[in-house]
Amino acid sequence: MEVHPFRIVSDCGAAFAMGSIGGGVIHSYKGYRNAPSGYIRKLASALSNARQRAPLLGGAFAIWGGMFTAVDCTLVFARQKEDPWNSITSGAITGAVLAVRHGPAAMVGQAVIGGVILAIIEGLGIMMNRFAPMLMRKLFIFFA
Repeated sequence: MEVHPFRIVSDCGAAFAMGSIGGGVIHSYKGYRNAPSGYIRKLASALSNARQRAPLLGGAFAIWGGMFTAVDCTLVFARQKEDPWNSITSGAITGAVLAVRHGPAAMVGQAVIGGVILAIIEGLGIMMNRFAPMLMRKLFIFFA
């Protein structure tokens, strides 16, 4: 099992792109909604708000994605095993590390939130992998 450090950079960039695109949509809507009346003013405010705020959200996503992938790669290397527990643990550790400035109580809370979110994601992935073949079989019989 080989761990690729370039995955960290790749995931960090992908997270930045997702955060920037999502932030652009959200912040342009907020800028449009909170602007003074007039179509030109609203459009200018939407573009200005998106340009100012979207990179901040993209950066936050990039930090989270980079830390998560670094911890995940470290766990894969240490355990020599690729399983859902690595992702769940990575989410918990990432949440705790990113909340370290706010004290131990915040670290524990963010670790629990990160672990639970990743457990839900991994559980849904396992469930989809388990039930997808049965659905495909039913579709094949239906259309055959």
